[in-house]
Amino acid sequence: MARASSGLAYPERFYAAATYVGFGGSPASSLSSLSRFPNDVALLLYGLYQQATVGPCNVPKPRAWNPVEHSKWTSWNGLGDMASTEAMRLFVKILEEEDPAWYSRVPDSVGGPVIDVEMHKPELESATALDSTNGNSTLEPKTIPPENGIMVETQDKGVVMEGLGSVGIYDQWVVPAVSGNRPKPRYEHGAALIQDKMYIFGGNHNGRYLSDLQVLDLKTLTWSKVEAKTIVGSSESTSLPVAPCAGHSLISWGNKILSIAGHTKDPSETITAKEFDPQACTWSILKTYGKPPISRGGQSVTLVGTTLVIFGGEDAKRNLLNDLHILDLETMTWDEIDTIGTSPSPRSGHAAACHADRYLLIFGGGSHATCFNDLHVLDLKIMEWSRPKEQGVTPAPRAGHAGVTVGESWFIVGGGDNKNGVSETLVLNMTTLSWSVVTTVQGRVPVASEGLSLVVGSYNGEDFLVAFGGYNGRYSNEVYVLKPSHKSEVQPKVVGSPASESMAALLPTNASRDVEPDSETAPDVKMREIVMDNAERATLNIASEDANRQLVEAIKTEKEELEAALAKEQMQNLQLKQDLSEADSRNIELTKELQSIRGQLVAEQSRCFKLEVDVAELRQKLQTMETLEKEVELLRRQKAASEQAALNEKQRQSSGGVWGWLAGSPPDKTDS
Repeated sequence: MARASSGLAYPERFYAAATYVGFGGSPASSLSSLSRFPNDVALLLYGLYQQATVGPCNVPKPRAWNPVEHSKWTSWNGLGDMASTEAMRLFVKILEEEDPAWYSRVPDSVGGPVIDVEMHKPELESATALDSTNGNSTLEPKTIPPENGIMVETQDKGVVMEGLGSVGIYDQWVVPAVSGNRPKPRYEHGAALIQDKMYIFGGNHNGRYLSDLQVLDLKTLTWSKVEAKTIVGSSESTSLPVAPCAGHSLISWGNKILSIAGHTKDPSETITAKEFDPQACTWSILKTYGKPPISRGGQSVTLVGTTLVIFGGEDAKRNLLNDLHILDLETMTWDEIDTIGTSPSPRSGHAAACHADRYLLIFGGGSHATCFNDLHVLDLKIMEWSRPKEQGVTPAPRAGHAGVTVGESWFIVGGGDNKNGVSETLVLNMTTLSWSVVTTVQGRVPVASEGLSLVVGSYNGEDFLVAFGGYNGRYSNEVYVLKPSHKSEVQPKVVGSPASESMAALLPTNASRDVEPDSETAPDVKMREIVMDNAERATLNIASEDANRQLVEAIKTEKEELEAALAKEQMQNLQLKQDLSEADSRNIELTKELQSIRGQLVAEQSRCFKLEVDVAELRQKLQTMETLEKEVELLRRQKAASEQAALNEKQRQSSGGVWGWLAGSPPDKTDS
């Protein structure tokens, strides 16, 4: 009997796939079963199987004269330190792409995997993988054969289903085993975390906006769908779904979720703010005051204290924006903010974060033609934009990425540059403004996608980044988890090194060194603090005050130089404007003169045409006159000939009469 493709959870599903491929029997039978796949796919399946059941490759490279074993070793070794759970997921995913109906042909009973003993014989100690990042020993859920040949699991299978606790490796993306009905693949959706539950709302799939609300319980990694209702009016509830949307922002606020802005099929003129109550499973439209911003999608919405700061985005007519608005969540009042300094260029698909409850950081994003990798900082107290000096690696341009903050660290995941997805996961120390790479993924995986979502969960006191969805050529509904080992550390002397000067200028005086806030102290500017002894703290405070005074003087001097340079540039700009105005005036005069000359030329051309017509008529008349002259000449000649003939005849007659009289002949009577 055919079974549903989601009938088994991991790792049982992986074992079923391995049995179907042929890894459930002898090594010879597995190789013969793999022969029905292309060589590259067969080698990749082999490497993923070894990675999932044994772990990273730790056997010597085979001799070159054995090409089969050499290719198998290369495939396995190329997977590096990939977690066994991720290898299981990729194994099944590749099999589904090659043979979508494989699950219906798997026998009802599947056995455990058989390791290819011809290639390696790992020891039992390989079950313990030493994490190279922090030096801690963590157990991966993998199966290995001990010396007696009996299969022993290094972790109980239930560990795979213990939510985020199943991720033991640091600074690498892992695909955990999830259960329940997965949401439809999507991107440009919204995600928010409340009480260890990740809520996913809306998004875009194949150009269609979605309106469903899905929940992933991070304790059990189980998906479920929320059948939410929309409140219409003051108290009446109906079963009408909320309008589908994409490019919106979900924000956790207390025990509720706010949905701000977003693209819809029938866009409104201004931004719509909605609220979801997880207890009542209801949506409601929030009533706001003041002048709301125009509707948009792809904006950034950042929670700063009791306010939401909205920047940029793209309106319904695809016009890019760089305006700044604030929504006070206590009074629900909108306020458009006028800033000073050079604001970021209009963009959408960027990421934003708040540091020390005072500084708004904007990174990346894109226009219709290009993607950005610039970093802008807005001081929310004086509303001034700046472009600080950055340290470390240079981020690749990207848009559609996601970002979350953990203490002083700002993690940036995914995004794309209109050609490819960005493979590296970055982290920015928001105090020193130093970029570094956390990890880099290989191939077209969902965490290298545009429009993915990212939230921060916790388990046993450790933070976990949870990514979902995205688009990089195809839509995704995969869940990826990363356990960061990165810990932000503030340098003791802010001015002691050039690397920290950029952010030191942006931090308040008392923010150069922080301590962990407890129940007795609650400073206005809350940052992650480093515990140190009293002597070090006192020394640091003195050094920090001196450094801050020197820094203020340096900033004042630099400000004066910048103001002078700005005044010079403004004068040059004014002169250029005057030159441009004069050039425009000359251009207008020349244009008018040219038009006048063109008119005269047209008139002359018309007169020439008339003259040509007259000349043609005169030529025709001249030809007629020449013909008449020839006829007159001919008539004259004929007349002259006639006259001559008459004269000759008259003379002849006269001469005949005289001679006749002389001869005695009588004259002609007829003449008389």
